[in-house]
Amino acid sequence: AGAGAEGCAGTDADAEGRLLRLAAAVEKNSEHPLAQAIVIKARDNGITIPEATSFEALPGYGVAAVVEGQTLLIGNTRLMESKGIAAEAFQEQRALFESQGKTAMLVASAGQPAGIIAVADTVKEGSAAAVQTLKELGVTVVMITGDNERTAQAIAAQVGIDRVLAEVLPEDKAQQVEKLKSEGHLVGMVGDGINDAPALAAADVGMAIGTGTDVAIEAADITLMHGDLRSIPQALRMSRQTMRVIKQNLFWAFFYNT
Repeated sequence: AGAGAEGCAGTDADAEGRLLRLAAAVEKNSEHPLAQAIVIKARDNGITIPEATSFEALPGYGVAAVVEGQTLLIGNTRLMESKGIAAEAFQEQRALFESQGKTAMLVASAGQPAGIIAVADTVKEGSAAAVQTLKELGVTVVMITGDNERTAQAIAAQVGIDRVLAEVLPEDKAQQVEKLKSEGHLVGMVGDGINDAPALAAADVGMAIGTGTDVAIEAADITLMHGDLRSIPQALRMSRQTMRVIKQNLFWAFFYNT
């Protein structure tokens, strides 16, 4: 999916501009697509983004940094709960964003809730077609994501994915792949981020999106150069045809040598 910042809610109207400005300062230090969407939104709004210090990525939770003397946290409800920050004031807005398939990121400043920013995961062109073709080829498609259940289900519905494993921490994605393998499945994993690398390595076949991170590409067996998911069923057809040719060649080799 691609990403674009589409919503921002602060404690008041003036706070929303400040919220985006401070959030962009923190996220400027992250390579995550959702983070970059916030930075792009701030720049598009003509906001001068300040510098952040003490940046820390918290996989599966969010990020933290200090901006203009304020300690900022940006992430999911797990992050806020782990820091003892109550975010009930934005619960209704968060639920609305998530029902629309958007990732809602909570923002806290100096230990207090400051607002919420929504980033839309825009589904890549051809994703639904790729899923449909894979189903026709007899493949079960499963989404493994760190997104919450509501957001994940909304996105899955757009592309026709029936089985969703949501709120999976980065370190647990590989475990989910191993679990699928233990159920007797041959597992192909597609991913593009640093968090996907262990799962790509654990899968029977790891496929990295060519526009993704170097870590993911190095962990994968196959790189989809143009990021078009429709190339996945194409690769599957090609591999099946290759195996048929190999088996035919082996048959004739045994036939002539007996």
